[in-house]
This record gives sequence, C-alpha cells and structure tokens, in this order.
Amino acid sequence: MSRLLSLRLPRSAAPAAPAPFAILASMAGALLAIGAAGALSQWSGAPWLMAPLGASCVLAFGLPDSPLAQPRSIVGGHLIAALVGLLVLWGLGDAWWSAALAVALALGAMQLTRTVHAPAGANPLVVMAAHPPAHFLVTPVLLGALVVVVCALMVNNLRQRGSYPRYWL
Repeated sequence: MSRLLSLRLPRSAAPAAPAPFAILASMAGALLAIGAAGALSQWSGAPWLMAPLGASCVLAFGLPDSPLAQPRSIVGGHLIAALVGLLVLWGLGDAWWSAALAVALALGAMQLTRTVHAPAGANPLVVMAAHPPAHFLVTPVLLGALVVVVCALMVNNLRQRGSYPRYWL
C-alpha cells in the first residue's frame, strides 16, 4: 500500500496559469462581449447571441494569440459554418446524418478558407436544431461575431497595446 502511495505522476506539460491581471482582463472581455450582445438583442428585438459565441470569447480573450482567435477566423468561421449548416438543412433536412455531414463540410470549408474557428463547428448543429431563417447569417451570426471581435480589440489592446489582432486577412 505504501508503495502505491509513493508513485509520482509526471510533471504536467500544460502551460502555466496566466497572471491574475490577465485572468481578470479575460473575464472582463467575455463579460463585455456577451453582455453587449445580450443588451443589443434586447434593445433591437433581434437575436445577437448564440451559444457558440461564448466559446468564441474563451479564444478571443483567453488565447488571443491563437490563429483560432483572430478576427478572420471568428467572423469568417462563424459565417461559413452557419451558411453550410443552412444549405445542408435546406437541401437534406435535419436528420442526424445531415447534421454530421454539415459539421464535416463546415470544417472542410473553414480549412479551405483559412478561417478555422473551433466554436463555429457548433453552428451547423445550432442550425439543425433551430431551423432559423436565412437572416440568421446576419443576426446573430455576423453581428454577434463582430461584437466579440470589437470587444476583443478593445480589451486585448488595453491589456497590451498593439497585441490584437496578430493579423486581419
């Protein structure tokens, strides 16, 4: 028994936790982005929020240097994946296999256009579940993604001037 307790796990290769200020800035960014999208939803009467935007905030504020967190990927990835979801829904319906196909096609389209954004991979599933109209591409997809990007520009550059984005196109 004592031999079992003496086993040691290898050191973690995970990166160190960010500094407390960076964590607070990330939290403030997510709060600002989702809060702004929610307030704009209420003010305009149109949806500016969808669940994948919460995951976009994790990347935009928690890992802003990642290629997945750049404006090109956030906006382009969400638009492309949602469009693919709508096209598959309209063409093939909302069966489990068409949902799987839509996610696969969205991933391929994001890779071809260099707009891979992991949270956008959920957009085809949102489309299949919600059966939204075509203007779903504008609100919440485009407008919600733009809110995240604008907030990321403000918060990340307040944290470290000139740090975000790493690239636009």
